[in-house]
Amino acid sequence: MQTAQWGWAEPLGQTVEVAYLPGVTDSEAREVQRAASILGIEVGEVATGRLYEVQGPVAPDALDSLVRRLLANPVVERWSVSGAVLPPLGSLGAVAPTVERFVLGDQASLATLNLDRAMALDPEELLAVRDYFAREARTPTDVELEMIAQTWSEHCAHKTFRARLLDESGVEFRPLLQRIRDTTDQIASPHVVSAFVGNAGIVTYDGVTTLALKCETHNHPSAVEPFGGANTGVGGVIRDILGAAHDPIVCTDILCFGPLNLAPALLPAGSLHPRRIHDGVISGVADYGNKIGLPTIAGAVLYDEGYVANPLVFAGCIGRSTLDAPVLSGPHTGDSVIVMGGRTGRDGIRGATFSSLAMDATTGEVAGASVQIGDPLTERLVMEALRECVGMYSAITDCGAGGLSSAVGEMAEGIGATCELDRVPLKYHGLAPWEIWLSESQERMVLAARDPEPIRKVCERFGIDSAVIGTFTGSGRIVVTSGDAVVCDLDTSFLHDGRPQRTMVFRRPLRSQGGPSKASVPVPLAETLLLLLAHPNICSRSSVVHRYDHEIGGATVVRPLTGHRNEGHSDGTVWIDPRADEGFAVGIGVNPWYGLADPMEMGRLVVDEAIRNAVASGADPSRVTLLDNFSWGDPRDPEVLGQLWATVEGMCEASNAFGAPFVSGKDSLNNAWTGTDGVRTSIPPTLVVTAVAAVHADHVVTSDLKESGNALVLLGRTESAFGGSHLNLVLSTDGGAVPRADESAPARYRRLHEAMSTGLVRSCHDCSEGGLAVTLAEMCIAGGFGAHIDVLPTDDAITAWFSESSGRLVVEVRRGDLERFLDLMEIDALVIGEVTADPVLRMAGGIPVPLANLAAAWSGGTS
Repeated sequence: MQTAQWGWAEPLGQTVEVAYLPGVTDSEAREVQRAASILGIEVGEVATGRLYEVQGPVAPDALDSLVRRLLANPVVERWSVSGAVLPPLGSLGAVAPTVERFVLGDQASLATLNLDRAMALDPEELLAVRDYFAREARTPTDVELEMIAQTWSEHCAHKTFRARLLDESGVEFRPLLQRIRDTTDQIASPHVVSAFVGNAGIVTYDGVTTLALKCETHNHPSAVEPFGGANTGVGGVIRDILGAAHDPIVCTDILCFGPLNLAPALLPAGSLHPRRIHDGVISGVADYGNKIGLPTIAGAVLYDEGYVANPLVFAGCIGRSTLDAPVLSGPHTGDSVIVMGGRTGRDGIRGATFSSLAMDATTGEVAGASVQIGDPLTERLVMEALRECVGMYSAITDCGAGGLSSAVGEMAEGIGATCELDRVPLKYHGLAPWEIWLSESQERMVLAARDPEPIRKVCERFGIDSAVIGTFTGSGRIVVTSGDAVVCDLDTSFLHDGRPQRTMVFRRPLRSQGGPSKASVPVPLAETLLLLLAHPNICSRSSVVHRYDHEIGGATVVRPLTGHRNEGHSDGTVWIDPRADEGFAVGIGVNPWYGLADPMEMGRLVVDEAIRNAVASGADPSRVTLLDNFSWGDPRDPEVLGQLWATVEGMCEASNAFGAPFVSGKDSLNNAWTGTDGVRTSIPPTLVVTAVAAVHADHVVTSDLKESGNALVLLGRTESAFGGSHLNLVLSTDGGAVPRADESAPARYRRLHEAMSTGLVRSCHDCSEGGLAVTLAEMCIAGGFGAHIDVLPTDDAITAWFSESSGRLVVEVRRGDLERFLDLMEIDALVIGEVTADPVLRMAGGIPVPLANLAAAWSGGTS
């Protein structure tokens, strides 16, 4: 073995050594051990760390503050000043595992127990637990209480989305989840294989290949440990696809942060600065996706003061299989319970219940055990191993929130299982039984198989752990042992069906009022355009996008950045297997500012935006399926719950109008922060919709202008409605009513797709943030051309330039194809100008703006 110091010199000033806390995943150390094993070299424990040299005199208090703010995160790391971190290998110290039992008394004692163990159960649920164990004539163990709390958590049980809903007048409504499922059933799309079942939605567009679609949230963990939270968010959603027995092929990410230039004095006590969260989250996403070898092909990055203490991380993944793949019919009585992948440690403890609670200034201090660090190289090996295990197992799922408790508990519903904790591969000794059962250590999968031996051999060949930890019994009970002791014995019917249904009351939100709003712009239109282009929510995302590899596998046809210099933003992205003619496009819809003004309209508009982005890239609007992701505040607030109800209503109406069914989703609630002054603030109501649609290789379109002299056509209707608009954000004005969803949009998108299919469209870009002027500027920047716009869609220049009316797109068409194109579009198609070789954007009503000025403003933003 060789060693090297790479120009090492003894530090002259103070030093700070930073290392992971005991029990936190150290993937670099693990790779050292793996490499040594391959080389036949015996090594014991390995740890890694970082050494910083601080030059110049720094007072101890100031140095400690420097370390906490910039160099280390006390949630997952420890440090030492002017000396080594000791002990270097961070032994946990073996303690005798113990099991506690609890007497369930009156409501006051139950409430205390609920708080002490951070179970996040409702009072009615605590009484149901007490009554169950009274019928069992015994006291519960800590393992049983923790398993019930995990299974019944908001994160896992979706209690709000399954709740009985009443408005303030007492009128009852369907549970939100039922409302979404009913809409999907009503659409009855032939492309849906399964919806809202298992780990992911399954669709097929060609009757041969199936796609598994899923998007998850990892908000709370990313607030306290940004790198680890985002890192494991990506790893978790990839395992969701593996748990649907599909091969992961692409990832997506949608990220929401507070302003990066936030003054430190405005930072809530106990929270990390948005800049630190931003950098950590992006590094975490890039680290996992790049290392595991999956392209990150689509996403969004948003900034708003409402996300300062509660950032949002939406991680998505799409996987591929075939309709003739082996059917997973299990688990069956007698099948073995197999855990494979990473080992189990004291990381991710109570992650499900942690994510079900609001945060405050103490969260970072007490939530360290709820945060994990991922190991993408191990997960890659799990992926490769599972490819060879096809046909060897009858059921599979991932160890996500709740760990083995959730994975085995869900698989054993209605059948029962016995598990032996002594057989679970551990990272180290000293874990209590409930910690082993609830640990959310990453990169683990659980399988059911009649014969576990072939799976063991595959895992051994790939160098990953596997173990038979139990059996599916047919008893209908989950029985867990530690040594000779039974530490859990629960009826699966109680575990999954015994939770009392919530009854929740909501307040209907007021719709945004007013007719056409007359916006006032105090500065020249051209200058306003430059301000919009420089806004963090509009400006170039190249600094983020270039952190991710979006071409691994060589199948990304339309990338997140496009154009002659890869500087323009794509509306949607396209993935097509090089061996096939068809693939899929991905479009993202998100606009929380609409939700603040009119959540019902936001539901409609976000669905429209997601589909419009996919269609703008060439996707077929008749073959679209959707994912929904809700990140919301405290649903126990009737106003907040009312916003959620209204958004679901609007979203379902739009889904029905487009004939585009939802097949999977995720809700992340309680994204609220209680300050040291006791004031609670919630995030803006945030709905993310992901549209996945079929696209043919010959029909792909990008957003960059292609040729001077081509005509530019505006599709759709332009109205004066600036509520929730970016003009409103930039100028701090009141925009009145939000735009209304355009009922003619579905037919328009179908006609546009027909035009794309016949080769009539050279480029296409949707009108969204910033309106027509920003859309044209982005097309010019992407293509390196100018544009001359001599016809405006309305007499009011401000509305014409900056309205964010829905359902609109700008299309580039050759002059020779223009008549055919207009005939095909029939209505709401206005020729507004042409592409020019002169690199200047000229729009009626304002002064010309050189392309260089547009690009400078757009690339000079803060993202």
